[in-house]
Amino acid sequence: MRIPQILTKYFGFGGGLDQLSPPITMKEGVAINANNFECGTYGGFTRIKGYERYDGHAKPSDAQYSSLPVTVTGSYVLGNTITGATSGATGVLIAVTATTWFITKVTGTFQVETINISGLPVATSSSGTSNGGAATPALNATYLNLAADQYRSDIAAATGSGSVLGIWQYNGTKYKFRNNAGGTAAVLFKNSASGWAAVTMYNEVSFTVGAVTTPADGETLTQGGVTATVKRVVTQSGAWSGTAAGRFIVTNPAGGNFAAGAATLSGGATVTLTAVQTAITLLPGGRYEFVNHNFGGAANTTRMYGCDGVNRAFEFDGTVFVPIVTGMTTDTPEHITAFKKHLFISIAGSIQHSGLGTPYVWTPITGAAELAVGDQCTGFLLQTGGTSVGTLVILNRNQTYILYGNSSSDWNLVLFNPEAGAIEWTQQFIGQGVLLDDRGITSIGASQNFGNFTGATLSRKVDTFLRDLMDTANASCIVRDKNQYRLFFSGGSALYVTFEGTKLSGMMPVTLTDPITCICSQEGANGVEEIYFGSSNGMVYQMDVGTSFDGEAIAYNLELSYAHFGSPRLLKQYRKTAIEISGSSYCEFGFSYSLGYGSTELAQPSSTTTTNELSGTNWDDFTWDSFYWDGRNLLPTEVDLDGVAENISLVFSGTSDEFDSFTLNGASINYTPRRVFR
Repeated sequence: MRIPQILTKYFGFGGGLDQLSPPITMKEGVAINANNFECGTYGGFTRIKGYERYDGHAKPSDAQYSSLPVTVTGSYVLGNTITGATSGATGVLIAVTATTWFITKVTGTFQVETINISGLPVATSSSGTSNGGAATPALNATYLNLAADQYRSDIAAATGSGSVLGIWQYNGTKYKFRNNAGGTAAVLFKNSASGWAAVTMYNEVSFTVGAVTTPADGETLTQGGVTATVKRVVTQSGAWSGTAAGRFIVTNPAGGNFAAGAATLSGGATVTLTAVQTAITLLPGGRYEFVNHNFGGAANTTRMYGCDGVNRAFEFDGTVFVPIVTGMTTDTPEHITAFKKHLFISIAGSIQHSGLGTPYVWTPITGAAELAVGDQCTGFLLQTGGTSVGTLVILNRNQTYILYGNSSSDWNLVLFNPEAGAIEWTQQFIGQGVLLDDRGITSIGASQNFGNFTGATLSRKVDTFLRDLMDTANASCIVRDKNQYRLFFSGGSALYVTFEGTKLSGMMPVTLTDPITCICSQEGANGVEEIYFGSSNGMVYQMDVGTSFDGEAIAYNLELSYAHFGSPRLLKQYRKTAIEISGSSYCEFGFSYSLGYGSTELAQPSSTTTTNELSGTNWDDFTWDSFYWDGRNLLPTEVDLDGVAENISLVFSGTSDEFDSFTLNGASINYTPRRVFR
């Protein structure tokens, strides 16, 4: 009896989404349809992690639960806070079995005692709590999710109205701007253990003819019976020998208001105030952009700088907010960066910078200057220009300039590309410049010869995805740990672009529940990268944490190219596949496959019921199965296949708010060659 020949073909997954190549030429394992997967750092496709709301309270993704053995004697409702009658320990009830209560937000230590709810006895405990305690991995995931929901309910948006206007991290603290409740002013908030707290804004008062000695922060400004503490000395021109001029940032004065006229400082300096002090306020509705930079040189002189296109630029040290005066009639910078110890801003087509190391000083005599670029500036991009020298890319909507040099004495502004620029908010540096222009996602990388740059369009294979979204691009960030560039669109769509070094690994589309209005990706105080974004509901979210989109399920699907194993016209009897999966926690997902380009002329496998409510293309054409996997090792999962066709496409899909991300690395398929397709 002749035994049929069984061959095995293994192929790794990766390469991103390909909407361009003819199906017959596509590499095995690339994606032809996908959502909420990203190219893995070391290959494969990884279902993305979730995001969760943030305001400084305990994070939902850090939530844990405990099990408490009980004998129930009264009534209860999930969500009740239970209290140990003797110990005073507390916890929030999230799940129950006949003999065990599962609780989170535990304080104190439970013991053998009566358990109360609102002062009434409802159970007795037979011992203290134990960490975890779910009977199965699936229940463990469920209980962790329920615990996260309890912590999530404590977190809120900052008081106010409208979208988050800007989000940034400075010295380990997160700051956000949002309009007040009436929409009449913007407010700066900082995170705290009890949520977002408004930052105190002080007053500013202008002075001239400063003399005798340079005053210091913390001195007392006195004019008659009026006094205030100087929070910041802002010297904008001249010297403290009689020509110094600028402003003081001061506390609310005691004894009345300042007025035009002579005043003294406690350190001995004398000045002439030009007018009454004015409260520092911000007009509403801007779009904030930030940079942290150290102009002082000392370890503790790094400060946060920003602008929003509506107000003056500013400096902030975590306590004192200092508006920066550039001298422009319309002093509302739109973009900001720091380069060669100068603070750079843009106003329409005008590029300006401060004096060398003096972000408060904007006069030519100290090295400040203006560069005209003849088009609306859409942002700056710091770029490596050589082995030790950096350059500044100045991006317009339709042109690109590169600035060489060290100061106004030797600047050399070169028109790099007269026909291509960047869409606002899309430029990032990730070993090379990456941005979005009218041609798609483009890279700007330095060649081996300093001063020469090359540009290349990277996104041809996802042009179909980009074409309808191009005009809605509104934010971008990098993910250093994944060597990834992320591009976001106003409706919630995104494109995750992964690199290996400077070589493109692939691009994958993502759909978020909450649209992004602003985003920042920075290292936290502990050196760990953190990504935060603001949304249209005024909430700030931390990205790449948790198992859900802030409590909402993550729907995902991945459809791979039709693999023919080098024989596109040879029919094959498909028998079994072993799918290689890796991850760090329990997950479930659905699997299906399609034969012969999903042709309706083929006898496609019949459908079977799964335990997940899955979605994807060609629902009626697939055989469905489910995986239940604890994910703690790299394991192959075997599934039987049944059908004859010239090619096969593997499909993965699911919807869950409980399961953490996992990576699909590759698959081995057993098949028997048949006749040539006629």
